[in-house]
Amino acid sequence: MKKVLVLGASGYVGSQLLLKLCEQGYQVTAAARQIDYLIARTPPHDNLTITYLDLADAQATQALLPNFDIIYFLVHGMAQGHDFLDYEISLAENVLIALEQSQVQKVIYLSAIQPQTGNSEHLEARRMTGEVLHRGAVPIIELRAGVIIGPGSAAFEIMRDFVYNLPILITPKWVDSKANPIALSNLNHYLIELAKEQTKEHHIYEVGGPDTLSYREQFSVICQVIGKPLRLWSTALLTPKIASYWLGIVTSVPASIGTALLAGLEHDFIADSREIEAKLPQPMIGYHDMVASSIEQEGKFVRSNVWGFDPSALKRWQPGYGYHPKQTGASIETSLSTTQLWEVVKKIGSPEEGYFFANALWRTREWLDIFFGGGKPIRRSPHGPELQVGDHIDSWKVIRCEKLHFISLLFGMKGPGLGRLEFVIDDLGDKRRLTVTAWWHPQGFPGLLYWFAMMPAHLFIFKGMVKAIVRKAT
Repeated sequence: MKKVLVLGASGYVGSQLLLKLCEQGYQVTAAARQIDYLIARTPPHDNLTITYLDLADAQATQALLPNFDIIYFLVHGMAQGHDFLDYEISLAENVLIALEQSQVQKVIYLSAIQPQTGNSEHLEARRMTGEVLHRGAVPIIELRAGVIIGPGSAAFEIMRDFVYNLPILITPKWVDSKANPIALSNLNHYLIELAKEQTKEHHIYEVGGPDTLSYREQFSVICQVIGKPLRLWSTALLTPKIASYWLGIVTSVPASIGTALLAGLEHDFIADSREIEAKLPQPMIGYHDMVASSIEQEGKFVRSNVWGFDPSALKRWQPGYGYHPKQTGASIETSLSTTQLWEVVKKIGSPEEGYFFANALWRTREWLDIFFGGGKPIRRSPHGPELQVGDHIDSWKVIRCEKLHFISLLFGMKGPGLGRLEFVIDDLGDKRRLTVTAWWHPQGFPGLLYWFAMMPAHLFIFKGMVKAIVRKAT
């Protein structure tokens, strides 16, 4: 049984690849920084181990990597923000050093197609990362992909959110650039089959789908699948900087990732995949079918422990809810113990504590439910001294609860979307960090309007809430 390490396992491609590798008989270790979310999304498997790793930690990287036969390098630094180019190169250099004294047979690196014209820091980072890895002796199999189509894929979700969330699609001029997107299942075939190939040399393959379309034509197909008319207006007024702000309003894809991708989408993004298609043939999925399949599968992410597998969340899910959520919240650091903080947090919704801060605003929102088609608010509190999954707190429902660490509440009021409220206590050693986060999956344009209408109240309430919890714990 070969040992496989997946770096960047919490990302879009990595997270869905893990169980497929396990089913192939590999002993898989998933390494990432954001392992809490990865654990919640990933069903357990006998062949799967999940471990924390920050590739910026050179010592930890050198300790872990040499013990594997095959490594998937699926890391990208777009979430870092503006300085991710230097960040990605530094990660690649740490990996290169770790590979020097290792038993690793090959590294499969998911990169990006390089456009013929134009400049994108995101695409430059992908190319330079490959160049760093290629300096070593371990064979690097580099797959250069363009737009990947699947539920949760950032580039696809940006277009999908534009279609669902806007009555008129207002886009930059790059909407007439062309690409040949690849279906996630086709990409997975290459990723899995390349692990079986024997190789002693570096190699670069481009991977793409069978249909080359402009983004305008792709929007048209998405509209057709969803059943909405195409109303699209492209304008030069959306400069890259203004477009990045517009992107942050319309889509729930994280702004740092969306902005980096936006710069890449300005160019034609067409892969010449003839070489790998000849080497690893498979039926290639057309653009219409990959879009239809992705939209059909969007609700699957609700069927995970992120939502506690809660029947209420499953029942409330509707087509049109954003795959990526909007989010806002607040955090605070304190020298108080985890137990001190938890003793207060677990009392949320109790008659003596309520919501810790601005209770009148919480009550007002519950009464506003009447205008959204709901009924008179019902006062409900947990029965026992400890919160349990299934407890109701007024209109909220406890869907996940980890003592001393985490609470997740399902939004139970009426509204154009699906939401949850989370409390997290992290032990930082000499301090503890308390974070309160609201997550909202908007349902189309009304869901966006609702979110931004509530934003001023959210910013006020959550900052006051974390301070109040610390004060009460003191």
